[in-house]
Amino acid sequence: MTKATEALNISRRGFVKMTAGLSFAVGLGGVSAVRATASAGTSLDVNHWLTIRPDGTVSIVFPSTEMGQSSYSTLPQILAEELDANWDDVVIEQLNADDRRFGNPLFGNVLYTAGSTGVQAYFDPMRRAGAQARDVLLQIAARELGVLKTDLRTEPSAVVAPDGTRLGYGELAARGADGTSVPDADTVTLKERSEFRIIGHVVPRRDVVAKSTGKAVFAIDVDLPDMAYATVLRAPVEGERPLTINDTQARAVPGVLDVVALPDGVSVVAESLWSALGARSMLEVTWSEDAPARAYNSEETLRLYAEAAEDPEAEQAVWAETGNAPAAIAAANQTYSQLYLSDYAYHAQIEPMAAVASVDPDGQGAEVWAGTQTQSWTTRTVMDVLGIEQDKVRLNMMTMGGSFGRRTAFAQDYVRDAVLSSKAVGRPVKVIWTREDDVKNGTFRPAAAQSLEAGLTADGNLDGWHHKVATPTVIGFFNPVRWDAVKPNDVISMRGAESKFYGIKDFRADHIITPRQARLAPYRGIGAAYTSFAAEAFMDELAGQAGRDPLDFRMDLVAENPRGRHLLEKVAEMSNWSNQDGRALGLSFAGYSSSMAAGVAEIEVDQSTGDIAVKHFWAAVDAGLIVSPDNAHNQIEGGIIFGISMALREKIDIENGEVVQNNYWDYEIARANQIPPIEIYMAEVDAPPVGVGEVGTPMVSAAIANAFHRATGRRLRHMPFTPDRVLETINA
Repeated sequence: MTKATEALNISRRGFVKMTAGLSFAVGLGGVSAVRATASAGTSLDVNHWLTIRPDGTVSIVFPSTEMGQSSYSTLPQILAEELDANWDDVVIEQLNADDRRFGNPLFGNVLYTAGSTGVQAYFDPMRRAGAQARDVLLQIAARELGVLKTDLRTEPSAVVAPDGTRLGYGELAARGADGTSVPDADTVTLKERSEFRIIGHVVPRRDVVAKSTGKAVFAIDVDLPDMAYATVLRAPVEGERPLTINDTQARAVPGVLDVVALPDGVSVVAESLWSALGARSMLEVTWSEDAPARAYNSEETLRLYAEAAEDPEAEQAVWAETGNAPAAIAAANQTYSQLYLSDYAYHAQIEPMAAVASVDPDGQGAEVWAGTQTQSWTTRTVMDVLGIEQDKVRLNMMTMGGSFGRRTAFAQDYVRDAVLSSKAVGRPVKVIWTREDDVKNGTFRPAAAQSLEAGLTADGNLDGWHHKVATPTVIGFFNPVRWDAVKPNDVISMRGAESKFYGIKDFRADHIITPRQARLAPYRGIGAAYTSFAAEAFMDELAGQAGRDPLDFRMDLVAENPRGRHLLEKVAEMSNWSNQDGRALGLSFAGYSSSMAAGVAEIEVDQSTGDIAVKHFWAAVDAGLIVSPDNAHNQIEGGIIFGISMALREKIDIENGEVVQNNYWDYEIARANQIPPIEIYMAEVDAPPVGVGEVGTPMVSAAIANAFHRATGRRLRHMPFTPDRVLETINA
């Protein structure tokens, strides 16, 4: 038996001695080294994906961020499957940093969680890492038992010999890895889908108990010894700065420690949050009042965007194109066009922005606790504020109470303000945004105006499609570094306008990049949240112009997309589409990236109040292989609820550069009693996973708008469909 103290003789990439059982050093390319001794009880090296300890514990590193989407459980499930680990033996370790090894390959290898990319990006690397580790365990067992590796098999967390002898993974880890080698990631044997017992099956989520019992710690919950609290009076208009600060009354509030001038606000630091809030209300600040944003008015902004969308001379960046759409439309038997509008929208995440910072006494390092969708950019924010190197930033990733794109910004002001406040008072400081702070000073989904034109043949078939989206670049604001590399192609602004699921021979989508007149960030479904509304509402209008059923019209366009055709057939079956007597049903077929969803909404319209009630929603979804069925169902259901709320009420108004809304009393989100029964079908397909977090939202608004036409004979073309707009449409 190999002694724990013996040197390890490993081929190819070599083993390195350590004291943590059997540790598999895995980057995105697979296992790079195996390290083993028998000493237990040491802490996990978080620069590694996987450690198997002598007590049988399997520690798997979680590289993404958890904000309610359950990637905290889902990603480790992938590795545990190929390792053939017992899920009960798995412990999950949050990765706080190290984008050099664990960066998201779909985001330029930075640590970034957004856009339904987590499972998609890490699925193959984590499977291969697990399979490589399993192979090494089989080699160790073969050596110890004196049999061929091919004679062995694995059961959950154990290797089993032909005679029934079982060696647990912990026991194998303790025996060492002398004489083993690591198979190439590209050639390692992966399980057949029929062999899966974790992927595609219901296993317990590891975060449910803590969240249900209140034991989960979010950034807003962090409590450190000698910690102070800060709240920031922010400039009422973007781009302005404090000129004079009269803080006499604020400093007189018991518990106030300091008043700190920030680039765009004033931080009040105190012994308690309530002292900080009270003192903040007593500040007298003169603002610069010279920002161009003082001229921003959302109503006027949308009017200008509409003009740009309908201006044939407006400069356009081609987003997607096949064939020759303008020529096809010009030669069509009939042409039809429409304009669609959508307002700014707030992310409405559950947990407001919060961060804790503790700057070192010499100012040359800091520890930070933050909920963020990107460990990489948060670390960079601290580096830039203090002028320090990356290794001087100690980041603690916190679970988040929702995000929906809110915590993606390259410049993370809530983290910046915590660092500056801590440096000023020489103590750890927690910065908390109130809900009013977040509504007034947050980031938003952009306003957009969309012009669509299409041609129809004499027999009522689609002949040419041109989709123009007048909206700013979102990437240009929230991540200017990335924009320099990708412009003029903005996936955040334009996602969904490519119509990749329909077989439209002559197709074109253009981005008219309009001036930005609000702070912007990605939003659930990103561009598809509004582009799919316009596209699918227009598709219904085209069906009406052709005198055809909206379902039949779409079915012709998915003739070469059998998976999409299946979804339309399924949702029609679920909703009993063929029998609409007495019901107002609306259909939509949209997607996100490579995920597809067909949805049907049933609504009722109160024509005296203008209220729309969604009575039922059916959805058929194809998102490739589903790793965690319960979680996928929850994600899609949440996306549908998000879409209902977005479609019916959610709207941000800006007047003279200031946000009008304050909190949920005047920024209305859907209440529990407004959520209908939701039925979801998940297609089982032999295809890689492509994400479920975004796909539930894009289909919803058009389905509601199309159902409204069924109920009233009128068309809603301006989202959200607020009661005043509904009444105006009915009475027009």
